[in-house]
Amino acid sequence: MPHLHIALVPAPDQVVVRVTGDADTTTVARLTGALREAAGLGTGPVVVDVAGARFCDCSGLHALTVFTAALAPAGRRCRVVGAPAATRHLIRTAGLADRLELDGPLGGEDPVRTAPAVALPAAPGTSAPPARRPVAVHHVPAARRAEDRPAGRRLRIGAVRRWR
Repeated sequence: MPHLHIALVPAPDQVVVRVTGDADTTTVARLTGALREAAGLGTGPVVVDVAGARFCDCSGLHALTVFTAALAPAGRRCRVVGAPAATRHLIRTAGLADRLELDGPLGGEDPVRTAPAVALPAAPGTSAPPARRPVAVHHVPAARRAEDRPAGRRLRIGAVRRWR
């Protein structure tokens, strides 16, 4: 049985739902039931703490968006707090950023981003300050890091290695 633990913590002004474990297609029914129960415990906003949850697919996030939409006609809100970077990335990738209220920005980095500008030397014979230009910084995919390679596979310095 998949591991998903949900704790409901009612308070006078809000209801907190703490989710830990794996939220995916096999556990989405339990998550949906707990969210419905949380909606019945009060009339204020519902805060869903997902700091300890791992979303293996979008089904758990879809359940949160449907729940958020169901609360809106009654003037209630659902706020998602504690979302780690992987969850924020999944929300952004799934296009759910405009439907879920998060406790902070989505964040995330683009694979190629601009680093601080680097000073260039002044042209010979001029006293003008040096021009500045941005330098591209490239992200190295996680699968290419040394700790992610299969055991016993080493790269020689200067060798080209193709990952299969």
